[in-house]
Amino acid sequence: MNILTFDIEEWFHILDNASTRTEADWGRYETRIHQNMDLIFQLLEDTKSRATFFCLGWVADKHPDVIRRIDAAGYEIATHSYAHQLAYEQTPQEFQEDLTRSIKHLQDLTGKKVRSYRAPGFSIKAYNRWVFPILIEQGIEIDCSVFSARRAHGGDASLNMFEPGYLNVDGTLLKEFPINTAAVVGQDLIFSGGGYFRLFPYSVIKGLMRRSPYVMTYFHPRDFDAEQPMIPGLSRVRRFKSYYGLKGCLPKLKQLLIEFPFVDLAEADKQVNWERVIQRTVSL
Repeated sequence: MNILTFDIEEWFHILDNASTRTEADWGRYETRIHQNMDLIFQLLEDTKSRATFFCLGWVADKHPDVIRRIDAAGYEIATHSYAHQLAYEQTPQEFQEDLTRSIKHLQDLTGKKVRSYRAPGFSIKAYNRWVFPILIEQGIEIDCSVFSARRAHGGDASLNMFEPGYLNVDGTLLKEFPINTAAVVGQDLIFSGGGYFRLFPYSVIKGLMRRSPYVMTYFHPRDFDAEQPMIPGLSRVRRFKSYYGLKGCLPKLKQLLIEFPFVDLAEADKQVNWERVIQRTVSL
């Protein structure tokens, strides 16, 4: 099962960087989301692919035409928060208010229930699992935030989830579609989205795809924008992670969609036999 998803945010929504930290900072940057969304729409049309779009409520607020276009094309819309903040830097109240605001903007534009969520930066760790009961309370049925490996912004290896399963949250079951990894020379590698996908040659990605019975992708409009300006203040490592491989990302993804079958999250949910999946009890 290979799932195609996009996190719909602007090119300047870079986490852990002083010049792009808050909504107040974003007004100094140019808008590039429309031209980058054009690339995604054309890619999906050319490859006859379906995808789920995890959209920021901020994008829905500032650029409602983007959300309406996604919906009009028949693609599934989920939420990626409102203001693209790391969940573990928020209080439970801040997180709930942000999530509620995002869901409202998206549902008001489409008239359709938002069922699924992905945290910015996969920013759920062992100490902020209080996120999960809030998701359930706000009507979220599917989470795509679990990242069972070490990473800069989050990750909770203790959940040990690498395929679809249930999170048991105080007796309520939340469907989880985590990020997958591939074991290479004793190391768990992530290859299915963002900077990881841009870093690896296509031959490596193709080989890892063939070995993986489950793949959850995550791409951003900025991943395909080779002309985007350089954001000030980034460290050398962050510049490399954010800008390496932009020019080759779109043709690489197009080839992947041609060679491998992909579905959106809604179809993946239908294909999973939920009576036989793993279940993890979430200790809050």
